[in-house]
Amino acid sequence: MEIKSKKVSVQKSAQELCDYLSDVKNFENLMPDNIAKFEVIRDNAFVFALSGMPEIALEIKEVNAPSKVVLGAISDKIPFTLTGLISEVSESTSEGELLFEGEFNPMMAMMVKGPITKFLETLSTKMGDLN
Repeated sequence: MEIKSKKVSVQKSAQELCDYLSDVKNFENLMPDNIAKFEVIRDNAFVFALSGMPEIALEIKEVNAPSKVVLGAISDKIPFTLTGLISEVSESTSEGELLFEGEFNPMMAMMVKGPITKFLETLSTKMGDLN
């Protein structure tokens, strides 16, 4: 299953946005308001939970500066990646887009598609508000 967020304009250079997304503690600022837990567990990993949802632990799997940051689930129970795709617009502006890719059975995919889409839209909206 693949879900893409909308592209957002960010008032940071591509390198600055890449650096921002490469620092896991910054994801707390991008989380939805209904976040129940956010904890950095290692330099490159964090765990979060939204109200009524199970905890999810993510770690940085790949950084291809300044155009891509890939986070992946630490647990194999729900294997997925969250990729930040970054493109330079100008010296001080970039575009960011989030891509969720996961392996789910059809029933699970149907259940999680709506919440994941909403989650990605929140992350990308808050990413667009960065300056």
